[in-house]
Amino acid sequence: MAFSSLSACAGPVEVSPRPLMRGADPVADPVPDTDPATQARFEAWVNNFRARALSNGISAGTWDRATRGIKYNPKVIERDRYQSEFTKSIWDYLDSAVSDTRVSNGRAVLSENRAALTQIEARYGVPKEVVVAVWGMESNYGANRGKMAVIPSLATLAYDGRRGEFFAKQLIAALQIIDAGDIDAAHMTGSWAGAMGHTQFIPTSYLTYAVDFTGDGRRDIWSSDPTDALASTASYLAKSGWQRGVEWGREVVLPAGFNYGLTGKGTRKSASEWAALGVRDANGRSLPDMGPTSIIVPAGAKGPAFLISGNFRAILRYNNADSYALGVSHLADRIAGKGPFVQDWPRTGKPLTQAQKVELQERLTARGFDTQGTDGKIGANTTEAIVAYQRSAGLSPDGYPTLELLQTLR
Repeated sequence: MAFSSLSACAGPVEVSPRPLMRGADPVADPVPDTDPATQARFEAWVNNFRARALSNGISAGTWDRATRGIKYNPKVIERDRYQSEFTKSIWDYLDSAVSDTRVSNGRAVLSENRAALTQIEARYGVPKEVVVAVWGMESNYGANRGKMAVIPSLATLAYDGRRGEFFAKQLIAALQIIDAGDIDAAHMTGSWAGAMGHTQFIPTSYLTYAVDFTGDGRRDIWSSDPTDALASTASYLAKSGWQRGVEWGREVVLPAGFNYGLTGKGTRKSASEWAALGVRDANGRSLPDMGPTSIIVPAGAKGPAFLISGNFRAILRYNNADSYALGVSHLADRIAGKGPFVQDWPRTGKPLTQAQKVELQERLTARGFDTQGTDGKIGANTTEAIVAYQRSAGLSPDGYPTLELLQTLR
């Protein structure tokens, strides 16, 4: 068949009896109704898409079963306009991501699934705490796996067109998963964007990285048993460059007068080179050798600084937002028994509103610092544009969007 099936295990793994996660295997919630005209246009688009699906190896039977009675889902279009990594301040995001409750629950599920997680760590080299942290961030340890029907959601997003080709590819991949027999359409549930199971794999990532760790013949990331999902997450990170025995990074303290032009993921130095520039571990330890490392300042010069290794970048392959990768990294550390960050966040400063973020992007782009779009989401392109503008204006190039920065552009 025309898909990549990577069951990366060298045979089934003997796993001790595992406690099942709360709740039965999910069945998709009903898709809400939309207006007849929209539904008619959507159905026409689906009918036209059939030829593309079959040309990608999807059997006619799988297509017919998966799309029978398919409905346009207006809820996914509403959700597509909101993503918390881009709309919350970093400190509000982390307060939720690494709450005391999430840390406590993470330690509990690690204990409950220790036998499987120990074998997963041995195979893939990814610490069990990191795997559990991804689980906690993605679905609150399986409690929020998503109950939207994936096929209608992806078809709706592909039809909508804002990121149509991306979601069209996800729709093809989801149909390939069904065609392979890993799941049926009724039980293929996930988020509004088609992220599925305990650790929220999008379909193309599932085809590339998901594994049958239990050896039952299915790569089952949806059911109450989280083992395959946790192993698939470790597989993903390992294939994304995770280095066994290397930390994700450390909180560090920057010296007075530090050149913030050296911050950002584009500059890489060894720990000893950073130490020679006066960078110190925030807890007074020596900086370990982590290979090429970078320094990020997610709240600008007034907030904490972090020395990040290639393993932080591997987490970014899972979700390309610094806030997310920092959330996973810090949650893993807390689950392992480490303490909170030493330096405080600049909580007195108000984050820019959505309208102000759009204005910032528009003004940066008009000045020749292209943000590659004006959607109000402060991602890597906007951050790079901010840094370039700050350097040109003689400002500290920390890449952090503030009202003061916007005022300099007005």
